[in-house]
Amino acid sequence: MENTVFTNGRTLRTGYTTGSCATAAAKAAAIMLVNRETIDAVKISTPSGADLDIEVLDIAISEDEVTCAVIKDAGDDPDVTNGMRVYATVRKCPSGVQIEGGIGIGRVTRKGLPRSIGCAAINPGPMAQIKANLAEIIDMNKLDHGFAVLIWAPDGVLLAEKTFNPRLGIIGGISILGTSGIVHPMSESALIETVRLELRMRHAVNSRDVLITPGNYGRDFATCELGLDIDAGVKCSNYFGEALDYAAHLKFKRILLVGHAGKLTKLAAGVMNTHSRVADCRMETLTAHAAMHGINSGQALQLMNCATTEASLELLDAWGIREAVYGSILTKAVDNINHRTGGICSVDVIIFTVEAGIVAQTKNSMNLVNELCKGNDVLT
Repeated sequence: MENTVFTNGRTLRTGYTTGSCATAAAKAAAIMLVNRETIDAVKISTPSGADLDIEVLDIAISEDEVTCAVIKDAGDDPDVTNGMRVYATVRKCPSGVQIEGGIGIGRVTRKGLPRSIGCAAINPGPMAQIKANLAEIIDMNKLDHGFAVLIWAPDGVLLAEKTFNPRLGIIGGISILGTSGIVHPMSESALIETVRLELRMRHAVNSRDVLITPGNYGRDFATCELGLDIDAGVKCSNYFGEALDYAAHLKFKRILLVGHAGKLTKLAAGVMNTHSRVADCRMETLTAHAAMHGINSGQALQLMNCATTEASLELLDAWGIREAVYGSILTKAVDNINHRTGGICSVDVIIFTVEAGIVAQTKNSMNLVNELCKGNDVLT
């Protein structure tokens, strides 16, 4: 397969998923169990249609089972599991392919994930990939038995703490993931799918209300000033548009969107992916709205030269127009949000800065904050 992609102006090396690692280890172990001979590499098929040749390590053959490992190669993707060893231990069973997770593979504890509560966090895609590859061995060798597969990863317990798993309710280890079997570097699709997954989980608990925030920035403000636990909401990173689309698709009744002015000002310009690489229109947007409230060209130049929205507040305060400017920014942001959701969800917005606190909020926002803060029945 082609092992490079061109993205964001760079040529980057692709890798393979934990699902492909588990498949390769399981297939290699099954081959060695049948043939009673060691192999140093194995070819697997992936859901994308590409074949991968993957090195096999740490081989241990006994009378009843074979264990081996594959090292995760994420290519040029910044994946915390890169370099981790994924093991498979394979035994004979009466028929079919039975798959279970061992040490370092997380367990599902909440609704809304692709696997049921109590199951190992081995997603349906990798499950199917492992079964398809081992079914080939059964058919090719006309075997009268199947394979029982245990997937495990000794480093998974510690590495999971650096992933989204604790937030998602997956405890004790990593997830075995991958829809295509291939890791595409710097892909936004995995991050967006994580946002959708969190929304599905919140919807499974409470289909009425959801808190959406960009991330951890302003955690102290959200906790101390609003009483909100942002870990109990959905963190959308820069992907406001995708989060709003999916929330509308799930038909949440009400959304509370809480974020720093540096992010939410961009929504007033219709920018729904707020990464600075995509668009940075903060000062342009602020200056345009300030112009609507009477600033002159010299003042506009001062605003445009501000490095941050925090810095611009001093000017807006000095001119006595902060409330008016952020009021119109809020109105435009809400208009753009409602256009994006098609009016399916009722959306309330709170815009803040760390130093100034709340700079703008919709009329009913604090009512929704209070409801979200009542006990733990809404967000946890």
